[in-house]
Amino acid sequence: MIIPEKTEVTISADNTVTVKGPLGVLARKFPEAVIFTKEGSEIMVTLKSAHRDFKALDGTAVAHVKNMIAGVNTPFEKKMLYEGVGFKADVKGTDLHLALGFSHPIIVAIPASLKVVTEKGSITVSGISKEEVGAFAAKVRAYKEPEPYKGKGLRYSDEIIRRKQGKKSA
Repeated sequence: MIIPEKTEVTISADNTVTVKGPLGVLARKFPEAVIFTKEGSEIMVTLKSAHRDFKALDGTAVAHVKNMIAGVNTPFEKKMLYEGVGFKADVKGTDLHLALGFSHPIIVAIPASLKVVTEKGSITVSGISKEEVGAFAAKVRAYKEPEPYKGKGLRYSDEIIRRKQGKKSA
């Protein structure tokens, strides 16, 4: 993997990779089976052994480091849409307030590393960690998943809901 300009990658003795960039710092500890070497502006990933159990770690480690490098340079973003009568979303301080047709509002604490913006009909979650952005978006979506008849609920902007026909009148 090639390290872009303005990005600094350090590998510590306990196999922790730290990536510093214009948007922030990300660090992750990897298993001992994965060995990182840095040569100039390139990172190489090798395995201690060619054992079958370790082969899966190779691709996973590469993907994690690529996501860390990409995240400190450009933030990751998940856009969600909400549809339904009376459905609302507002950011108040460090909380996301959702009105999703229940008898009570749902209040979700926003992690400090994420930025949440609400507009009419949409919620945008952004941050430098792909994992945190995806986990928070999934947590919010789980409060009211889209139903297959009218499509009401929270869904990702690129998600397609398979609709069912419903009852036929005689």
